[in-house]
Amino acid sequence: MLLDLSPLKASRDYRLLFFGQLISFFGSMMTFIVVPWQMYQLTQSSAMVGYLSLAEFIPMFCLAFLGGALADYVDKRKMLRFTEIGQTTLTALLIVNTLLPHPQVWALFVIIAVHAGLAALQRPAFESFIQKVIPVEMMSAVMALNSIRFSMGMIVGPAIAGVIATQFSPAVAYSIDLVTFAASLTAVFMIRFVPPPENADRPSVDAVKKAWKYAFSRQELIGTYFIDIAAMFFAFPQALYPALAAIYGSQYVGFFPAAIAIGALSASITSGWTKGVQRHGLMVIMAAIFWGVAIVFFGLASSLVPALIFLAAAGFFDMISGIFRGSIWNQTIPNYLRGRLASIEMISYLTGPMLGSAKMGIVAERFGVKAALVSGGGLCVVSVVGAALFLPRFARYDGRSGVKQREIEEQQRAEMMRVSESEF
Repeated sequence: MLLDLSPLKASRDYRLLFFGQLISFFGSMMTFIVVPWQMYQLTQSSAMVGYLSLAEFIPMFCLAFLGGALADYVDKRKMLRFTEIGQTTLTALLIVNTLLPHPQVWALFVIIAVHAGLAALQRPAFESFIQKVIPVEMMSAVMALNSIRFSMGMIVGPAIAGVIATQFSPAVAYSIDLVTFAASLTAVFMIRFVPPPENADRPSVDAVKKAWKYAFSRQELIGTYFIDIAAMFFAFPQALYPALAAIYGSQYVGFFPAAIAIGALSASITSGWTKGVQRHGLMVIMAAIFWGVAIVFFGLASSLVPALIFLAAAGFFDMISGIFRGSIWNQTIPNYLRGRLASIEMISYLTGPMLGSAKMGIVAERFGVKAALVSGGGLCVVSVVGAALFLPRFARYDGRSGVKQREIEEQQRAEMMRVSESEF
């Protein structure tokens, strides 16, 4: 069954954000490739490329809590506007740094770190906004459409970025990214106001604690976090793209993320079947295992074409995992907790890639690129199987029961608030 387009028909605001982010993400993915490539050119070190991800991780982790708490209480449009303007400014600073006679390595670290912090503030607002404007039964379709947007940007942006950066200048690629921000800025200034949930919790340490307590009280949520962290920490290959390009040809630096995106796009456009699957947890586990296997074969490949094919297979299974993880989150989490839980989700799906990139770079520096990939893929499989055995209820999770649980929890919350108001 092919892609379900119903969310685009159902909501004007979702259409605005979808197409605005689609255009902007194309430019962002150019920067996503060019920054590590520029770092490798300046330092000739895979470890330094990996440390870029570590620089992103620290502000992302710290500010995600604030972003989640704010997303459940304040006007989400203001958060989206503030963060989009900030990211646009940072892209302009990348251009300035690149045009210096001697581009500064420290500037790349600072700009990327601040960008990650803004993303940590933005993502929970984006996720909780979508939940307010799209019916719950369409969330699987939303995840597939979002993955289409992601995949298209990851295919075209990196492939073009590699050619532009190597044949012209990183500044040209950054300039294209800067121009594409016009689309996302237009979208966030055109969307309509969506009020926060009634009796929303004020941003506080207690509000954040409540969200974490809720998340870790449900094994189906814990499973989505830890399985993805395990898979990405051990097997995420991003830090090695510049080193692989040095082996296969510098002009191919953008082909590696594009291959992952092609696989993800293939999963997305054929994702209609996912609506009929209720064993979401089991599908996440299986997809994460196949991701690790594909990375092993990617590392064993002896030429460019087989390497790209196995990387595309990895992207396919990663997207299948993402669709079912997103379904669990968006179909089962009560609306009054959605922003704070989105921050936890963001920590989970960025922790693995960010720390994994640093790990991959360090291992490759000492043992070689292929050893880092093969060992990482193997450890991914072992860790995912171990996590699945440790979380048996996650493997048995049925999406229908999750939807019912959400309805019950929201009714209980509403009743509790009515009682509290009557007593007051």
